[in-house]
Amino acid sequence: MSEGMSTGKSRALRRFKPYPAYRHSGVEWLGEIPARWGLKRLKRIVEFRGGGTPLKENLEYWRGDIPWVSPKDMKVSLVVETEDKITAQAIRESATRLVPAGAVLIVVRSGILVHSIPVALAGREVTLNQDLKALIPTSEIASEYLTYLISGMQRELLVEWKKEGATVESLELNLVADTPTPLPTVSEQRAIAAFLERETARIDALVAKKERLIELLQEQRTAFITRAVTKGLDPNVPMKDSGVEWLGEIPTGWEVVPLKLLLTRCDYGISESLVGTGEVRVLTMAHIQDGEVILPASGSVTEVDDELILDRHDLLFNRTNSCELVGKVGIFRGSRSDKVSFASYLVRMTACEGNSPIYLNFLLNSSGVLGLARSMAMLSVNQANLNPTRYTQIQVPRPIRGEQEAIADFLERETARIYALVAKVRDAIARLKELRTSLISAAVTGKIDVREEVP
Repeated sequence: MSEGMSTGKSRALRRFKPYPAYRHSGVEWLGEIPARWGLKRLKRIVEFRGGGTPLKENLEYWRGDIPWVSPKDMKVSLVVETEDKITAQAIRESATRLVPAGAVLIVVRSGILVHSIPVALAGREVTLNQDLKALIPTSEIASEYLTYLISGMQRELLVEWKKEGATVESLELNLVADTPTPLPTVSEQRAIAAFLERETARIDALVAKKERLIELLQEQRTAFITRAVTKGLDPNVPMKDSGVEWLGEIPTGWEVVPLKLLLTRCDYGISESLVGTGEVRVLTMAHIQDGEVILPASGSVTEVDDELILDRHDLLFNRTNSCELVGKVGIFRGSRSDKVSFASYLVRMTACEGNSPIYLNFLLNSSGVLGLARSMAMLSVNQANLNPTRYTQIQVPRPIRGEQEAIADFLERETARIYALVAKVRDAIARLKELRTSLISAAVTGKIDVREEVP
């Protein structure tokens, strides 16, 4: 955490008073707790209940109305609906069991446990798959308080609960069960939960506004690009019909040509298996981001044909990807001496003399060209494939080289300005999320006294 973020968080928490007296909990990750709070191991105050998966081949099991919760359903704080539902017969004939409304659900086996512990309340009676556990509270602990406790302390609890040596990220259930749990009175727990519900809702609303601002900035960027690469920079220039439906009118001095006439080559990448020690780094589809090629930190081969080493301002497009990402284009800003090649599901294009590769990059990432390219893609299971020959038949506008360069310069300035604004907003979102976590952590461990903050 940066010093500025830490200072801002401390200032925000300083408006809440501490408890009158504290004692050490005897637990390193918990530190001091209010003197009159209790402390009990989690297994003494909750019942643990697991789950399982009914036989997938028995389709009758999966035609019921009882929610069956798996990690993919744990993206909300209150689970009411799930992607899959099962029947009462499925419960009787499998390892899954009913879990009552109000139970605290946690993911105990999933890759997401690398950085967070998904936790949610069951908003109705549900069942679970084997990757979750339900913590069913006794009368000593309020489920809302326990949910906030796990949510606010997940960084510390991940360290305490991780199962060492597991092939899949998972939690050691004995460690979870033995967790010392701070226990104010139940009425105080409910007051803490009510306070946190109000404050986190306020923070979440601010985050949502800022995320919407990012969406608007990105829409503005898209509009700038589309306008500039199809209409030019002069709003008063005479226009003519392009004869191309997606393009509409273009400046009278422009022409419309197939994309292939703007390129000197169009090459498939390599299909060799990647190693960690090769001299030549290899780009994959994940390395094309926001119109740029991001150099990989790992993944390489020992050698490739010299023709498949990238030159400065080569363009790459995703010929195979998910439906919403296929056709993305990125520009390589490095040089041949960087020794970078590209995988077979990418295609390298090189602009011919008289055409600006930077203008082409903006043009090919414009909404019109991307939409047309994706409409051409052949769909298969979970992915789309874009044939380079069909792709390079797309009719595109071509201004003269000088105008292409002017458009490229304008768009690089404007997109850099927008990216800088987006970065500031994302930084503000990160600070708000850090504050949210810190507020929860401080309240559920008694570092701040919020009893008078709620009616």
